[in-house]
Amino acid sequence: MKVSVLMGSASDREKMAPAVEMLARFGVEADERVLSAHRTPDAVADFARSARDHGYAAVICGAGMAAHLAGVVAAHTTLPVVGVPLSGGVLDGVDALYATVQMPRGIPVATVAIDGAANAAVLVVEMLAITDEGLAKQLDAFRAAGAR
Repeated sequence: MKVSVLMGSASDREKMAPAVEMLARFGVEADERVLSAHRTPDAVADFARSARDHGYAAVICGAGMAAHLAGVVAAHTTLPVVGVPLSGGVLDGVDALYATVQMPRGIPVATVAIDGAANAAVLVVEMLAITDEGLAKQLDAFRAAGAR
């Protein structure tokens, strides 16, 4: 199984890097993609609709300001979607937090802290560990070592 780490803009790559790094630490295959809910909405929908068929287990989405990426992805897939509200703009990420967490009933987006990409990855690893004993043991060791 693999995880996709999506970001709304190439300039978000630095803030989303901790997700990719944390997934690699646990041996979870990840890819990075720049897809915008506003600039490339058809590409976002196409990716989300086909993600399960392409072997993805979850999608982590990072976006700032209006932060619609995670919600649009969640609208087009039943895979777990974790939203990472990104800092920046006049409200420094609070707007992105509200946009990410306020999803309608039936279309959930798990949401982590502003710029919390590493925790988004840990949450996905925890989901995968439900049926993967090796990952569960790695998580136990990670926690025993201080979860850093």
